[in-house]
Amino acid sequence: MVEFKTMALFLVTAVAEIVGCYLPYLWLTQGKSIWLLLPAGLSLMLFAWLLSLHPAAAGRVYAAYGGVYIFVAILWLWLVDGIRPTLWDLVGSGVALIGMAIIMFAPRHS
Repeated sequence: MVEFKTMALFLVTAVAEIVGCYLPYLWLTQGKSIWLLLPAGLSLMLFAWLLSLHPAAAGRVYAAYGGVYIFVAILWLWLVDGIRPTLWDLVGSGVALIGMAIIMFAPRHS
């Protein structure tokens, strides 16, 4: 159950970070409204807060989160950018998720 909660929290955190970065990207590269910076800032604040909810040491959480971020970014590539991931995108995402699982869920000795 802890693993499910951790993964769900990482997934929501990754979406918050990507939205917080994607909206300024739209403003800077596609001439969208500067008002997109407001929800972008709120999304990035949500991202930082969500990362703080993990009980593990911050460095371990940040390292493991990177694996989930890679996976979500590839999903974003497909669902938002409309670019189908390649086999290598999927393999790389899988490797990143395996790395995340090792970092977060490996047995620890006190």
